[in-house]
Order: sequence, then structure tokens, then C-alpha cells
Amino acid sequence: MNPPVIAVLAGGTSAEREVSLGSGTACAAALARSFPTRLFDVTANALPPGLDRSRHVVFSTLHGTFGEDGGMQRLLEAAGVAYAGCGVEASALTMDKTRTKEAAAGRGVRVPKGLAFRGDAKPGVEAVVAQLGEHLVVKPNAEGSSVGLSLVAGRDALGSVLARINAGTWLIEQRIVGRELSVGVLGERAMGVVEIRPKSGVYDYASKYTKGASEYFAPAPLEPATTAAAQRAAEAAYAACGCRDYARVDFMLAATGELYLLEINTLPGMKETSLLPMSARCVGLDFTALVREMVTPAVQRFQAAAASAAR
Repeated sequence: MNPPVIAVLAGGTSAEREVSLGSGTACAAALARSFPTRLFDVTANALPPGLDRSRHVVFSTLHGTFGEDGGMQRLLEAAGVAYAGCGVEASALTMDKTRTKEAAAGRGVRVPKGLAFRGDAKPGVEAVVAQLGEHLVVKPNAEGSSVGLSLVAGRDALGSVLARINAGTWLIEQRIVGRELSVGVLGERAMGVVEIRPKSGVYDYASKYTKGASEYFAPAPLEPATTAAAQRAAEAAYAACGCRDYARVDFMLAATGELYLLEINTLPGMKETSLLPMSARCVGLDFTALVREMVTPAVQRFQAAAASAAR
């Protein structure tokens, strides 16, 4: 049986298009060392022209809406195209931060207290403060890369942030002050724990994508018991949301030692210096080996389907 061509999808139409193009270019170069590979620049919310279910296995690096929320996955399944990563339901669930927290909490993973709301039905400032306090995080309920993130301290600041919101679905959470951690999961096993230390004190879009704006420690300098707890929590959250193949799970470690789930990224940034590759290097996987491992289950699903069709 001839090996499939790995179709790397990059770009997309979300606010994270430029980040996705960087991920796609890096992954295509690495995958080409192990498989025939073709890079597709996705410019519409549709399957890219030239995608062939009899030849291609998709490795998507589309971040944000449509790419990560189950939209592209739904089109791929309807067209019978094999693809790596989470399926439609898990993709849609994990893109929704509120539903992710609910699912993870059901498996015993600690989550920050929060309140979801629509931009056209905003809660009152006093009601929010009474429920969650004055130190808060306000963010879109279904965006990645910290797009739209605001840290709030006090009633006036909260009122100003809410006044700027008029559409979409949003989330207000208690702010957990502590150390930010990220754990890659490959298959069903957690890899290394990475610590992020933004020099600004806030891991927002600028801190993520401005060179030198954050420091990274891989592995994170933690007590072994804390590392193990973060890995167990990552695996539990991943399983609770029905993830497959790979994902990245982010936490805050409070000064009290308690871990709080922030979110699950099913199609995280994938440059060699991104968090998931850092996590993989902690367990001895370089970037080329990592992307090969990430796509292999999809290649196996493709081959099993082809063998079944040939019988």
C-alpha cells in the first residue's frame, strides 16, 4: 500500500491566521522528512481545492474559529477524509471554555469559578463582584491565543471592560494568581510540564508572540509530586472532553499548591519553539519525531479504511 500524502492545512480565516501559517510551514517541513507532504493555505471556511480522500491524510494547523472548533473537522468527515487530532464533538467542546470546565470538573479537575454571558445580555458589575470578587479575567468564551483577554481589578475596571463588549459569548473568571503551566498530551499520556513566565506578568497575545516577552522552563522547576499532579490532571481533562491523538492542557498553579484548569488546546501552536513541542522535548521527542507521532494514528485509520474497502 502506498503511503498517503500528508495534507497540512494552514492559514484559515480566524484571528489566528498568521500564527497558523507559521505552524503549518514548520510542521510541513518536519513531516516531509517522514511522509510525502503538501501544504495547503486555507483561505475560506471550506475544504481546500485538491484535497483527495483516496490520497490525503489531513494534519491541520488551523487555529481558532472554524479550524479548531469542529467546523473543518465536520467537513472532513462528511467528505470521508482521514485527519489527525480530535474529532468534531471534542473539538467543539474544547473550543467552548465553559463546557470544557464543566466536563473536566466532572472528572475531579479543579477549575476557576466563572460566569458565561452573551454580549447582548451582560451581567451587572455588582452581581459579578458579589459572585466572583474584584480580581477577574474577562475573555471570549471561544477564542484562542488569548485574543480579547482582559485582567480586571475593581468595579470601575470591570465596568469599562463590559462597556466595550456588545456581541459574542464571553467568560468572566476569578483570577488565579500563581504560576502558569502547560502540559502536552500525546495519545492518552501526558508529556513534560512547561512553565511560562511572561515578563509583563500577563500571558496575553503580545507575551505569546513577541520575541523575548516571556521565559519558558521545560521541564518546569516543580516538586516531583506537583509535576505528577499536573500530568494526571491533564490526562483527566483530555479524557473528560473526549480528545484523541494529541492536545495541550493549560493550568494555573496557585500559591496554595492547587492546580486550576484554564483550557484545552486541540490544535495548539506548532512551531519548534511552541509549548507542545517544548513539552515533548522533556520526554525525548524532538520536533520531527513529535509531528510524526501526532499524525501516525490518522495514517493508521486511513490505511485500515483502505484495507477494509479493498476486501
